[in-house]
Amino acid sequence: MPPRQFPISITKRHALPRRRRLVAALLAAPGLMPALAHAQLAGAAAEPQPLDGPGSLRLAPQLEERPVTPGDQPATFLLGDKATGTTDEDMSAKGSAEVRRNVSVIKSDALHYDQDTDMADAYGNVRIISNGNTFAGPEAHMSVEANEGYMTNPKYRFNLSGGSGSAERVDLLNNEQARVDHGTYTACSCESDPAWYIKGTSFDFDTGADEGVAHNGVLFFQGVPIVASPWLSFPLSGDRRSGLLPPTFSLSSTTGFEAIIPYYFNIAPNRDLTVTPRLMTRRGVQTAATYRYLSPTYSGTITGEFLPDDRQTHTNRYALYIQHQQNFGGGFAGYVNYNKVSDNQYPEDLGNAFNQFLNGTQLLYQQEAGVTYNNGPWSVLAREQRWQTLQPSVPPYAREPQLNVQYHKYNVGGFDFGAEADYTRFTITQDGATQGQRFVFNPYLSYSVNAPGYFVTPKVQWHFASYDLSNIQTGLQPGTIGFLPPNEPKNFTESIPTLSFDTGLIFDRSVTVFGQDYIQTLEPRLYYVYTPYHNQDFAPIFDTAEADFGLAEIYTPNTFVGNDRIADANRLTAGLTTRFINPATGDERARFVIAQQYYFQSQRVTITPGTSLDQAKHSDLIAGASVKLGAGFASETAFQYNADNNQLVRSSIGFSFSPAVREVVNVGYRYTRQNATTLVNEPINQILFSAQWPLTLRLYGVARVNYDLASHRLVDGLVGFQYDADCWQFGFGMQRYANGVTTTGQSASGTRVLAQLTFKGLSNVDNGLVTAFRSSVQGYQTPPPAPPPLARFTNYE
Repeated sequence: MPPRQFPISITKRHALPRRRRLVAALLAAPGLMPALAHAQLAGAAAEPQPLDGPGSLRLAPQLEERPVTPGDQPATFLLGDKATGTTDEDMSAKGSAEVRRNVSVIKSDALHYDQDTDMADAYGNVRIISNGNTFAGPEAHMSVEANEGYMTNPKYRFNLSGGSGSAERVDLLNNEQARVDHGTYTACSCESDPAWYIKGTSFDFDTGADEGVAHNGVLFFQGVPIVASPWLSFPLSGDRRSGLLPPTFSLSSTTGFEAIIPYYFNIAPNRDLTVTPRLMTRRGVQTAATYRYLSPTYSGTITGEFLPDDRQTHTNRYALYIQHQQNFGGGFAGYVNYNKVSDNQYPEDLGNAFNQFLNGTQLLYQQEAGVTYNNGPWSVLAREQRWQTLQPSVPPYAREPQLNVQYHKYNVGGFDFGAEADYTRFTITQDGATQGQRFVFNPYLSYSVNAPGYFVTPKVQWHFASYDLSNIQTGLQPGTIGFLPPNEPKNFTESIPTLSFDTGLIFDRSVTVFGQDYIQTLEPRLYYVYTPYHNQDFAPIFDTAEADFGLAEIYTPNTFVGNDRIADANRLTAGLTTRFINPATGDERARFVIAQQYYFQSQRVTITPGTSLDQAKHSDLIAGASVKLGAGFASETAFQYNADNNQLVRSSIGFSFSPAVREVVNVGYRYTRQNATTLVNEPINQILFSAQWPLTLRLYGVARVNYDLASHRLVDGLVGFQYDADCWQFGFGMQRYANGVTTTGQSASGTRVLAQLTFKGLSNVDNGLVTAFRSSVQGYQTPPPAPPPLARFTNYE
């Protein structure tokens, strides 16, 4: 459509209202531009709405851009309380003057438009709106079609990020790019005195690339300069952009005062690199780099850390972490998981700074590569697995190599059957330790009968193992792990069958508890298992340990985990479960479980030869309860009770109260007797408390306490807070954490202080504080996020 032509002059005052009405009608005419009123709709009202039935018309209130036919020029509209001009040459307007073309608008008190040069000169309260971005100032000179020109003393705002600022001059280069001289930028929504802003000699804004660059920029917070750089890049939207990430400042008992200043490289949409210098007053300067990549067929992460000439150890220290996953297609895949540190003290001294608070120290580093195949009932794993073991940990066996093949079929005429075949060559770095090869074949067959009120599942399985040992360790005392009887053969086989029978009933009824209707179930269950005794004292312990005893393990046939020991069994497990279910929603509101094993014959197979046998006729009693009440209250409790000795062996009691979002309190108690199996062979008698709670409208407190009542010491603790302002957040945390053990076997602890300041709209990267809060407090939630960015046509003028 050709540009709208205006008369040379309008001399009669009564003609003005008609002309204004005519222009408004043209703006709303179909095929030119959509109705302006629709631009104000938001939320559900901005979505297409059905008028009546499926075949009816639908409202489409969203603004739509309609491309101009090649060879045609878009329409240009000039509005004003008073307009004069010369046909096909120029036009002028005064009083609420406007020039509109496509999505570009120029408004001012007075405006002159030259049609030949396509130049518009605007004076007084000038506003330029283009692609949703607004520039306001006293004067502007613009090429309308190219959206190119300049404005003096502008104030500007970008809808997509909510960013704004002011300057001495802005040069608009095109629809997406602008250059600002001696200006500022902030994402705070306040009209004046923003909490944070960037001040620079010049800015380059590119809304197409969603990037802003400040030259000789200084970042101010509450009027105080905190960061200065000759080149400072920041995003104009929520997309990833290269640039400096928020620095981290912390205080540690092992490294002293720390300053971590990461720089992020957005290499491609599926690749990035983060380089992180770490300045430590007690250690020196460490550099870490993390490279991430992602594609349809592979992905992974590579992280390297290097500290030259540690001031404490006077050595070069490093760490390398590689994770890679590859999909070859056809069910084939591969992976690499390689981790290595330079020395035994590296994780204790340097390994707990980047992106997390650690509770304890890692002593085993996996080094593994493998190929997998999964297709229907088949599952295959071929891998090479080693370990880097740090003192004082005992090295585990490596698998060099392992080939594991599994086959499972379900419900074939009611039968389930399958088998596992595994070949592994076990090696170890410990001098003189037993090493060798093991082949395992474990087939099984079961038949299940499932009905609405009961189930019956008989099952038979077989364990076949063949050992070929290349070395046998001698000199160990009986009763210690790794001890083998004298004159042990290097080549031998095992063949052990297992029969099991699992059955249960399910009853239900309608009940009313405290005025609330529920469906209550009663579910008795019996599980019988028989495995004949077979002497396995000659078999070494390559990958086997005693299984834990709890509700998850009481219905399993083997009391060991692994293939080096199959427990003889002639026992019956009896259990009873009752549940309370909301009939309207199906939500389980409460569950109570009790179970116990009864031995017809004592178990003779032990993890190490020479261990005394347990002559008990029944196991400990296991009981548990899970309850969810209203107002966000929940509880989980479990007990293990020895009736013969009248002793509570283990207990775990937990309560949680979360009446609203970001309001949660957790209280727990854990107890394990000293003669029970624990990780460090010591009693556990600990009380745990963790919480997140709003202290004021914007201030949230976070805390965790894990206190050992037996040794009267703090196992680990955390106290911190988060303050959430309109355009910035500040978090602070102080943690006492377990840091391995000393050379005498005593528990060691470390202390750390970490602070995080986040500028909304500039960067939103966690430096480790939020990760620490989330891992310490179950149910923790971050403060409310910033509102989503506006669309280009929001508040369209």
